[in-house]
Amino acid sequence: MGNGDTRVRGIAARAGGWSARHRWAAVGIWVLFVVLAMGLGSAAGTVELKDSDQLSGETGRAAAIAEEAGINEPAGESVLLQAKAAGVKATGAEFRAAVEAVMKAVEGTGKVTNVTSPYDTDTISKDGRSALVQFDMRGDAETAGERVEPVLKAVDTVQKDHEGLLIEEIGGASMNKTFDDAFGNDFKQAEYSAVPVALGILLVAFGALVAALVPVLLAITAIVATMGLMMLVSHIQPMDDTSSSVMLLVGLAVGVDYCLFYLRREREERAAGRDPETALRIAAATSGRAIIVSGVTVCVAMAGMLFTGISTFKAMGLASLMVVAVAMVGSVTVLPAVLSLLGTRVEKGRIPFLHPDKRRKANGGSGKGRSGDNGSRFWTSVLRVVLAKPAISLVVAAGALLAIAAPALGMKTQNLTLDQEFGDSLPIVKTYERVNEAFPGGSDPAEVVVRANDINSAEVKSAIADFREQAVSSGASRGPVEVKVHDSQNIAFVYVPLVGGSNLDKAEKSLDIIRDEVRPATFGKVDGVEAPVTGQVAGSKDFNDQLVSAVAPVFAFVVIFAFLLMLLSFRSLTIAITSIVLNLLSVGAAYGILVAVFQHGWGASLVGAEGVGAIITWLPLFLFVILFGLSMDYHVFVVSRIREARMRGLTTRDAIQHGVVTTAGVITSAAVIMVAVFAIFGTLSMQSMKQMGVGLAAAVLIDATIIRGVLLPAVMALLGERNWYFPKWLNRLPDLSHDESPEAAAAPPQPPAVEGERVGV
Repeated sequence: MGNGDTRVRGIAARAGGWSARHRWAAVGIWVLFVVLAMGLGSAAGTVELKDSDQLSGETGRAAAIAEEAGINEPAGESVLLQAKAAGVKATGAEFRAAVEAVMKAVEGTGKVTNVTSPYDTDTISKDGRSALVQFDMRGDAETAGERVEPVLKAVDTVQKDHEGLLIEEIGGASMNKTFDDAFGNDFKQAEYSAVPVALGILLVAFGALVAALVPVLLAITAIVATMGLMMLVSHIQPMDDTSSSVMLLVGLAVGVDYCLFYLRREREERAAGRDPETALRIAAATSGRAIIVSGVTVCVAMAGMLFTGISTFKAMGLASLMVVAVAMVGSVTVLPAVLSLLGTRVEKGRIPFLHPDKRRKANGGSGKGRSGDNGSRFWTSVLRVVLAKPAISLVVAAGALLAIAAPALGMKTQNLTLDQEFGDSLPIVKTYERVNEAFPGGSDPAEVVVRANDINSAEVKSAIADFREQAVSSGASRGPVEVKVHDSQNIAFVYVPLVGGSNLDKAEKSLDIIRDEVRPATFGKVDGVEAPVTGQVAGSKDFNDQLVSAVAPVFAFVVIFAFLLMLLSFRSLTIAITSIVLNLLSVGAAYGILVAVFQHGWGASLVGAEGVGAIITWLPLFLFVILFGLSMDYHVFVVSRIREARMRGLTTRDAIQHGVVTTAGVITSAAVIMVAVFAIFGTLSMQSMKQMGVGLAAAVLIDATIIRGVLLPAVMALLGERNWYFPKWLNRLPDLSHDESPEAAAAPPQPPAVEGERVGV
């Protein structure tokens, strides 16, 4: 358990002590770091993650072939013209006039090229009611969405002149614009909402304006510094908007949480009669240590994303890792300096009836060392039951979580199509559905990139012709199969609309036929021909396959390193094992909720979502890494307090009750902030963001209540002194456990928490 050594040896205690003694220097260094990071980052600029960097498998190979040949495929667009009345056909005079008007209008914008008539390309539906005018956007395809607005307006003008027809545009550029607009608006809404929500909760938690502002300001400065660091790192690992958004989400959550842990402990020690200097020193040695253990564990978990081999995940992992590291360093360095500078002024701006002193007086307390708030009574009551019947509590709680996790066994992942992502909230979704109905697979065709020694040789031309014929005869496509040849580069692009359209299950079966049957029977017979198949459906499948292959190494890395950190930090094999098991149970329950709500649609309307039949491909691995890291926040904080009480001489059972009840207030506040911030993402229009928000919020809620309030104390109560089991043969491992302050370790034993003990929320 320990040798009674009360020396301050931990890095958190030393860092906090130095900062408190050199207050202005610590604050100045932090401000200089933030300014330099942002300044240098802005000067260096950001290297954006290209679409080609995110591709894998055959889709990645296809992109590499085009890139090596110097071919920048333009963004293709189509204008759907569809008769509203049953008797109107594409061959009629009115329809032809509308086609001519569309072609003239889009050409007149000067933004397009290669405009083709449906009467020349035979892009007329089988029922004769629909036709497609096709063209390419000028310039770089990746930025075409920024230039498509005039074209969309030109098409809208034609629509107004031909009310008997539906005239709507769709394609890579217009869909990207729609996606970017929705994505940008969504995250602006989240960004504008997250900080006020966190501040409001902190005002309730602390009851004082200054105390509430300190965590928010520190989190914001950590985020700003990380933005600058991301710009610098992007020259090694390109970044994208998703990584920035995830960084913001994680940074706000952990930045506020870490400060909250520190502030609440410092305030608790002052309320118990400690002088400000001693209270700060105890907070540095206890909560500061918990922050470092938690922060390093979260960083290790985030580093697991680097093992996926997928650029998007690498970017998210690096961005998250950096913001957690910056927030952790800020919490154990500049925060003690700020608290030392403020002293009792941290309680300025008290809010009537919310400040702990007011609550204590309202409940008849002395105002010193005790609290009569409801949080204390509630958790004392819960723990009385849990500790009286730990075995029953364990079975009931674990059984409930396993039942919640059960739907995850049938999890299905895929990239969401436009209609799945946005439902009926955007007009372009209806256009997407109409195009797929009239021209199955036409809005997202498979693309075969054919490279040969001589693209115009008789053998290759014959293979292309056979491929076009067999793609249709095999049932994988209904045509038309189009070919675009680049003679000088000896490359041809073959576009194959897949049967199944927006139904990815059916479309993937068509893709398999193209890849496994049609391609070997045609291009496979010609020496020197390479023909990888790409496109949205192929990209989704290849991305999914790569993620599946990455699960095992990422899982192993995160679990093994988290286990080692807990083992070294708490010097207990039992605690290390139970930490991993409880965290996995929490993640499993979050998976089960995701599958139940978004895949099966159970209760989806309650969160403003839809049952889209699948979980977006990247989310399960992302959630595992994020949640496994974040759940350590609470676990480390609670177990640290239990261990501290045990070192003071309390029995393990009393230490469990003391540790859980005295941390209940801060964990409740931290969890409410995290759930609120994550829940904001659950309100956004994109289904992928809803899935992420609901998954994160549900997991944190489960973690802070069932896991930490019921399962952890039940398991520890059953284990008793075996909680501190550490085999002698492990004594050679580094000892990271001794970081308690003299005051915390040497204080006389306290009785276990009772109803009314100070733990205000």
